[in-house]
Amino acid sequence: MKRIYDFGRRPAARNYTVSDLQALKGSDKKLTMCNPKNAAEAKACVEAGIDLMTAWDSEIEEVRKVAPNHFIGLGSGWAQLGTSKEILEHAFDMFRKGADSYYTLRSYEVMEMLAKEGMPVQSHIGLIPTFAHWCGGLRGWGRNADEAMEIYRTLKRMEDVGVFAVEAECIAEEVLAAINTKTSIVTYSLGSGSGGDVIMSFVADICGEESEEETPPKHAHAFGNLARLDKQMYEERVEALSAFKNEVTNGNFPYPANNISMHPNEKEKFLEALEKV
Repeated sequence: MKRIYDFGRRPAARNYTVSDLQALKGSDKKLTMCNPKNAAEAKACVEAGIDLMTAWDSEIEEVRKVAPNHFIGLGSGWAQLGTSKEILEHAFDMFRKGADSYYTLRSYEVMEMLAKEGMPVQSHIGLIPTFAHWCGGLRGWGRNADEAMEIYRTLKRMEDVGVFAVEAECIAEEVLAAINTKTSIVTYSLGSGSGGDVIMSFVADICGEESEEETPPKHAHAFGNLARLDKQMYEERVEALSAFKNEVTNGNFPYPANNISMHPNEKEKFLEALEKV
């Protein structure tokens, strides 16, 4: 655990600092990263020993309370903010609330603007779901040499403007393994093989929250089966509500044990007084 001041100038401690993550380059050590959406999921990540977390702006304070010593990156959506000024103000606000890095899909100029302020900036290479229109839908990236080289050039351009880390999503595993040795940027592999510095997956995918009717993405592997429990909870909820409805309709509920009664002899006094009104 490293003693630091966080970006809000508060004394703190972190399991990993930016410097620690950069030092992982070239090592065999692989870290894990997940995206808890609330305090319960964050607590589970902490207890399971997950190394790094990522959250959205609405979640950062709740997740930070549960995981005070974890490295937590914060994300902002591409269309969430308009101007560069709004993005900069939002980033500063998130760092004040406990973020350790700031994710953006915006232009190289925006990435550089944030980096010049001393912010650890994270971006995204490979499949970017927000930009799926431009590539004909959700698909793998870097499966031919020309596209693989374009990924590499994008990564180096991000390096030039000061990007610290990238989410590398659905890139051919051979490509990420090769380019990761040629950049100082920390890579978070999501469906891109083991060549990244950090292996990332979503809590919902890991815990098996997809129903049987849904088709999970190729990179998703369920280590649990929460969908089964969710289905069981739904069925039991419907069964209980139906029983309640039937008992009320049949005049049986509320049951005597659930009702409040007057003290002994008070009913007669009350009815007698009521009769005189």
